[in-house]
Amino acid sequence: MYETKPMAPTDRHATPPATTALAHALSAAERGLAVFPLSRTKFPALRSPHHDDPVPTPCRGECGSFGHGVYDASSDPHQVRALFAAAPRATGYGIACGVPPYHLIGVDVDTKPGSTSSAALRELALRHLFSIPPTLVVITPSDGRHLWLSGPAGVAVPNSVSRLAPGIDIRGAGGYLVGPGSVTMHGVYRTAPGTGHLPPAPCPSALLRLLLPPPPSRRHARPGPDDQRGAGLVHFVRAAHQGQRNTRLFWAACRAHENGLGATLTTQLIAAALHTGLTEREARATIASAARLTATRSRA
Repeated sequence: MYETKPMAPTDRHATPPATTALAHALSAAERGLAVFPLSRTKFPALRSPHHDDPVPTPCRGECGSFGHGVYDASSDPHQVRALFAAAPRATGYGIACGVPPYHLIGVDVDTKPGSTSSAALRELALRHLFSIPPTLVVITPSDGRHLWLSGPAGVAVPNSVSRLAPGIDIRGAGGYLVGPGSVTMHGVYRTAPGTGHLPPAPCPSALLRLLLPPPPSRRHARPGPDDQRGAGLVHFVRAAHQGQRNTRLFWAACRAHENGLGATLTTQLIAAALHTGLTEREARATIASAARLTATRSRA
């Protein structure tokens, strides 16, 4: 499907980055993937046509102009060429997730030294009885991994940051992945050896259930006390084995803060962490890190 290699140092006779990006984008479009131009910052290369509007305009391309980010994405080669002609400084391309024919889901796994995300994904797979099938994998400039999976039609997987587990981000409906061959300020995105010929594999049903939001509660159901609502998070921490204690505590603390239970559950989470063998100092530091992360995301 794709075969990309790190680009050689450029010289005055080298192919312009925009031309290379367009070639990669057209190759992706030939396979039915909807693409659009990106800048070196990995953000859309085209400025919004509503940037100077006195009142923000809720538009996803209905106005007919380019500059709507992922909503510009197309697999029509004529449209793709027009997009890149309007963005001559583009150095990469984005691939829209959640759209036909693949309904792409991107699993972004942080593999930097010290990261526990790969271990967390393996733990989730063991606990929920699924495995990641052979699929196309893209290596990021920071040596992270983007696993490409195909979702079912009519199911919108939401974007999320570390909701599944710390260091694992999900790109779903309304999101996009940086395509292999894209050049960014940090380096080149490339396919992992041996995966370039693979299409996005179907997302395992057990993993798909984890990626979807829980069903809305019934109207007559009344929420219980905060300590009852957080009982599952506390139990999740208490059940941790050595090697997964910090990961579980961090994940549970993030969920607690996201749901307004951070202050309520701190004491219980610390007690659960002590039960697993962590020290109080370690537990408080992990919970504080989770609080900072969720506060940062809420301001973004």
